Amino acid sequence: MNHTPATAPAPAAAPVTVESALRTRHSVRAFLPTPVPRPRVERLLALAARSASNSNCQPWQVHVVTGAAKRSLTAALLQAHAGDDEGRGRDYAYQPEQDGWCEPFRSRRRRFGESLYRDTLGIRSDDTGARLDHHRRNYDFFGAPVGIVLTTSRHPLQSALLDAGLFLQALMLAARGDGLDTCPQASLIDFSPVLRRHLLIPDDQLIVCAVALGYADPAHRLNRLRTRREPVGSFATFHGDEAG
Repeated sequence: MNHTPATAPAPAAAPVTVESALRTRHSVRAFLPTPVPRPRVERLLALAARSASNSNCQPWQVHVVTGAAKRSLTAALLQAHAGDDEGRGRDYAYQPEQDGWCEPFRSRRRRFGESLYRDTLGIRSDDTGARLDHHRRNYDFFGAPVGIVLTTSRHPLQSALLDAGLFLQALMLAARGDGLDTCPQASLIDFSPVLRRHLLIPDDQLIVCAVALGYADPAHRLNRLRTRREPVGSFATFHGDEAG
């Protein structure tokens, strides 16, 4: 069993370059319970707010949950996940249905699922109970002390989603630069009505995703998972004269 005492000290943070932050950022799915002070979270949000946005509209909003507020939200999300609450529903078409993926995305998703469930957690493909148990950990932000729900104004249309994505990436890189870890989470947007009720999110805000923030648990096997990246030649087309 992976267990870390609640009194675990915060790991020492070492300054990192932007390149190092990009190379070491990964989706952490097991966190230490070590608190992250509010001023530190505010500093990360202020850095993320330096992100570019369409005509400098800065359409993003964030809702930060910790302590009792986070526990209450988790309980409500788990209740809705169990079917005991009419809380299902997304604000936008986040991804295709399970059988609607085409190549190469279908194969990449399959490789990721195998790496996570089979290779890292040792869960068989037919063990739906164990898979659901892991999935439910999303709604506790994988044990992170800080949960963030990112929303954006509906008014700027599709540009607001791009702006929110820029803010999200900047937040994750700023966290790495400060010795912290994150996991962007789309699973929570399956229960947007629950998020709206608990966080008082108005209808003119589109719920984009959630983010878990804290210190990775270095002893947990989940944090050994690393995903592959496609080489530049597979996605980049250069037009014009050769450089150099």
